[in-house]
Amino acid sequence: MTTLKGVGDSLAQRLSKLGVETVQDLLFLLPLRYEDRTCVVPIGSLRSGERAVVEGDVQLAEVVFRRRRQLLVRLADGSGFLTLRFFYFTAQQQQQLQRGVRLHCYGEARRGTLGLEIVHPEYRRADSADAQRTEDSLTPVYPMTEGIQQGRLRILTALALAQAESHAVRDWLPTELLEGEGLPSLSDALVYVHRPPPGADLETLIGGLHPAQRRLAYEELLAHQLSLRLLRDEIRSDPAWPLDASQTLAAQLRASLPFSPTGAQERALQEVLLDLGKPSPMLRLVQGDVGSGKTLVAALAALSAVEAGFQVALMAPTELLAEQHHQNFERWLKPLGLPVALLSGRLTGRARQTTLDAIAAGAEVPIVIGTHALFQEGVRFGRLALVIIDEQHRFGVEQRRALRDKGLGDGRVPHQLIMTATPIPRTLAMTAYADLDVSVIDELPPGRTPVKTVVLAETRRDEVVARIEAACREGRQAYWVCPLIEESDELDYQAAEATHAALVSALPNARVGLVHGRLPGAKKQGVMAAFKRHEFDLLVATTVIEVGVDVPNASLMVIENAERMGLAQLHQLRGRVGRGAAESTCVLLYRAPLSQLARSRLDVMRSTNDGFEVSRRDLELRGPGEVLGTRQTGLLQLKVADLSRDSDLLPRVQAAAEVMIARHPDNIGPLLRRWIGTRDRYGRV
Repeated sequence: MTTLKGVGDSLAQRLSKLGVETVQDLLFLLPLRYEDRTCVVPIGSLRSGERAVVEGDVQLAEVVFRRRRQLLVRLADGSGFLTLRFFYFTAQQQQQLQRGVRLHCYGEARRGTLGLEIVHPEYRRADSADAQRTEDSLTPVYPMTEGIQQGRLRILTALALAQAESHAVRDWLPTELLEGEGLPSLSDALVYVHRPPPGADLETLIGGLHPAQRRLAYEELLAHQLSLRLLRDEIRSDPAWPLDASQTLAAQLRASLPFSPTGAQERALQEVLLDLGKPSPMLRLVQGDVGSGKTLVAALAALSAVEAGFQVALMAPTELLAEQHHQNFERWLKPLGLPVALLSGRLTGRARQTTLDAIAAGAEVPIVIGTHALFQEGVRFGRLALVIIDEQHRFGVEQRRALRDKGLGDGRVPHQLIMTATPIPRTLAMTAYADLDVSVIDELPPGRTPVKTVVLAETRRDEVVARIEAACREGRQAYWVCPLIEESDELDYQAAEATHAALVSALPNARVGLVHGRLPGAKKQGVMAAFKRHEFDLLVATTVIEVGVDVPNASLMVIENAERMGLAQLHQLRGRVGRGAAESTCVLLYRAPLSQLARSRLDVMRSTNDGFEVSRRDLELRGPGEVLGTRQTGLLQLKVADLSRDSDLLPRVQAAAEVMIARHPDNIGPLLRRWIGTRDRYGRV
């Protein structure tokens, strides 16, 4: 960046916070929106709420004291007058804004005490050399960072565009791709998005639907697709152990089950077993809604590895979920004579060392379940051939890679089975998981009834308490979920402890339990187990119960401050009820006033129980980084493309990736550096 005029080390450092390290980076820092400053609006025709350019003569400038010191400048152009109001100003500004000076101003007009006014307008003298500097095009508004004003960014992008004109930015997309898409060249697209001509369709530009924007979105999506495709090819070039077992153990487990797997479970399992039988590592994502039976598919897959003489590691994001998996696997596999080890942070001292020695020996412990403790330095596996990762988006890239590397033995890598109960829209899966094969369990087990969702203001909580009392009298159980553990001055939530005390008082005939993340693991598990045994009628909890709790008798879920939670979390919590034959209800309590985003989220929850539809709407509302829970890792931090808006491009992008790999491999590296840079390869597992 320091090759541009006026950019020193200090400014370059500030620009780096916007991801701008080179002149090319600056060209791909695209405007968030545009303002039309191409024509001057007569002051007399200006309307409140309108953003416009006006030009007029200063009639009066004075400093007044009305609750605070401010500079008022009266501007007139013959058709009317308005006031320019400055709360922050210097003595130099005061001297410049004298009677008779002609000003060129831009800002939003609004009603004030003296008529129409603009607060802190952008302005310059109408007779200055640069008065018309940006008015031959729409004015771009760029992302901001501390210490860099919009005016400076506009000057820098103008310099970068001029430099690109003399030293053309290389277009790495071959002509055969562009001709088929009817998209403009890269240089034409960049000039248009940075400096749209007067008369350009603002609505199309703001919607990101102009061909110039689509050209850049297409290239960016192609870069991400290629990155993951190359990663997939790289990982699959490593050998893995082919686990072509006779399925004797799996048949024994099936015979012991009180139910038959659904058709969707069988389909996903067959896809997994086919991959496990190959000498290249499986990379498969199994996604399905809450309660669809992913864990059973994982257990049957694990038995293939165990029967072939290898170890399996299952990693969960929380101790609670790891313990739940351990209980399920022990219940299923102990009758088959297979020990299942649990390795968590709570395991210490001699007990931990004994478990570690058994895991390292291999044969003693065929299946190991744990949290991130599984990939700590002291953990060694004997013959790890299959890694199962639950709720994979909650783990960082490096954590997943560390667990994978623990399986490196005899030059082979473990198969990977990734599970998520956060259904991912097809458009997002095509992009975020292009390195993975995807299996979908889109069928719930028989007997599961849809959960009815009700949205109520917190002022009606007495009605909700009465409903809980009625449910408890009928022998049903209920959850009451609160966001925080104790009272907070910063966030006015109802804390779990305070709510527990209030509900104990309000429901004298009900047994009310309390569980939250700060309880010691054993006590937390004890409370959960007691609730499952129906020793409590009502469980007051934090979102610690989001995953891993299965109580079929619980038919009522109350979620407090639901407006503060994301769609994925609300859907996960709702999935804790409706697990039995009884009709179940989820009550979302909110505190008014609701923001537009919160209102939209609650409307989605009320209108559908389909996890894939919930996730699709979540993608529209929040974007991919938030939906995947991976904002912090750099995953899918798209600069231009929008996966909801540009989903129609994805099939063409996939086809284009094939063309690039087959015919233009030398263009791929520069394309990835342009859009992804030197960031860690986010898809690596």
